[in-house]
Amino acid sequence: MGLGVVVPAFRPAVPRLETYLREVDAVLEPEVLRVELDVPDAATIESLSALDVPSLEVNTVPYRRGKGAAVTAGFEVIGTERLAFTDADGSTPASELARVVEALAAADVAAGSRRHPDAVVVGHQTYARRFLGDGFSWLARRLLDAKLYDYQCGAKALTAEAWEVVRRHIYEPGFAWDVELLAMAAALGLEVVEVPIRWEDRPGSTVSPVRTSASMAKALVVARHRARRLQDSTLHGVIARGDEVALVDRE
Repeated sequence: MGLGVVVPAFRPAVPRLETYLREVDAVLEPEVLRVELDVPDAATIESLSALDVPSLEVNTVPYRRGKGAAVTAGFEVIGTERLAFTDADGSTPASELARVVEALAAADVAAGSRRHPDAVVVGHQTYARRFLGDGFSWLARRLLDAKLYDYQCGAKALTAEAWEVVRRHIYEPGFAWDVELLAMAAALGLEVVEVPIRWEDRPGSTVSPVRTSASMAKALVVARHRARRLQDSTLHGVIARGDEVALVDRE
């Protein structure tokens, strides 16, 4: 079964990304390995475009779309039977991403997990990042139908059929995209599995855990609302907004 991998990137550490792309190409052998690059400088474009990776495609835009919008754009054009995405910092080793993809043999959606009891974390996140991440996962597990330990790990895969089911129910362009994907998939009756992985902390993230915590909490409540709306909840149907436009329908 053909595989397409999307790597969303914004101000990546280019040498690290290049090494990671080579590893992903060698280990997973995807038909397409597509980097969705936001606001790149000329040197980054030149370096990635010259990389000797047979499956590599590099798509650039001159503005910041957000992680979710970038992954969505990639998924929409790849056209393979299986789809996956992974963070550009390489925190999920290629061999672990392969395990996430392999889990599609028994599921529609597979989510890599750093917080599963069987996961292995190499390195140490800051206390604030760990605290906020654990608290968010605890709350999400109680609000959503997808009962996972980790909703935000940057390694997920799904079948093309599953993407076709969920694609018009995804609205979040940023980091909350992961949560909404899992919430919609579970609400629509897709089989979601969690895959404990070996995860390597990479300092230098472009995400501020404190600044984004409020927006993530809001996104979680919205994802719950949208999930309930899909399940024909009377209350959530009444408060539904009519002006929302799914990511796949935005220019």
